[in-house]
Amino acid sequence: MNRQRSWTDIITVAELETGDVTPVRLGSRDLAVYDSVDGIFVSLARCTHGAANLCDGYFDGKYIECPLHQGLFDARTGEAKALPARRNLRMIEARVRDGVVQVLV
Repeated sequence: MNRQRSWTDIITVAELETGDVTPVRLGSRDLAVYDSVDGIFVSLARCTHGAANLCDGYFDGKYIECPLHQGLFDARTGEAKALPARRNLRMIEARVRDGVVQVLV
């Protein structure tokens, strides 16, 4: 069965924690919305190493550090940058339209 993907509103830009990571729930999924120095990016919120919520981690505008074991990810690409994180984050395609962050689902 071929499902058509569509853009879905998840949060307004005004609701984002400026320069930080904001948690958003979409259906049964927890997302992390990063207000990075390079734009808005979205990933699944769970660390690929220990399943901690990355929204509780330290974000410097480019990198998100897991609050549990300090694994590090590039919030723009999802790339694992420091051990113990080895698997990349699952990034969700996102865009901003009319002041609203949307994801492709």
